[in-house]
Amino acid sequence: MSFNKTLAVISGGASGLGLAVAQRIASQGGKAAILDINDAQGQAAVSEYPDNLIFIPTDISQEQAVDEAVDKAVEEFGKINLVVGCAGVLGAGRILSKKGPMPLDFFQKVVNINLIGTFLLTRAAARHMQNNDPINNERGVIIHTASIAAYEGQLGQVAYSATKSAIAGMMLPLAREFAQFGIRSMAIAPGMFETQMMAGVPDDIRDKLCAGIPFPSRFGAADEYAQMVESINDNQMLNGSVIRLDGAARLQ
Repeated sequence: MSFNKTLAVISGGASGLGLAVAQRIASQGGKAAILDINDAQGQAAVSEYPDNLIFIPTDISQEQAVDEAVDKAVEEFGKINLVVGCAGVLGAGRILSKKGPMPLDFFQKVVNINLIGTFLLTRAAARHMQNNDPINNERGVIIHTASIAAYEGQLGQVAYSATKSAIAGMMLPLAREFAQFGIRSMAIAPGMFETQMMAGVPDDIRDKLCAGIPFPSRFGAADEYAQMVESINDNQMLNGSVIRLDGAARLQ
């Protein structure tokens, strides 16, 4: 099937994993709406594929903004049949640090973007997908980004791991609820990938991280994430689960 008939909405699509998905869809003739807060990067992404991509400035943590962005995408494309949630922040920090206890608003920001944003995007997309004409009994696919930190969170990842665990936990209930509409729900749990989040990692730390990945002993490429999105989109039996994409890494 590939992406030639795909009409997608991608949060966090202006950079990193989301951008790789948008580029892969566009290169195969599909169309995608990029939802992101970074205007410059969003416009740059669209300029590469002006006939296939649109950019909608969106704060993924704001209810009205997400609803309006998805409505705009449907208005532009006629319908949507794929949503990919890639918007997220790392939010590294200890509960108890030298600066004192972690402020609630710091923790809340990570929850609002990573978790509430996932809920809002899911709701907005499913609201439209349920009205699609079914193709092979399917009306749409929802794919979100968890993380191996959902299972093996590191020191200082309390907020991040909590949100990624929650995303993993949402998939089966979503799949069961949306089964009546023919909408599938999946999550990908990436390991260490070449993204903006990892760009500032010092070389010595990077080498140690890569050494802990059995094979291949390197950071993943964003397009490898996009390949997994394509595989999930094509394989109807993938539903209600989380796929680890990590080279067999298990964080210590």
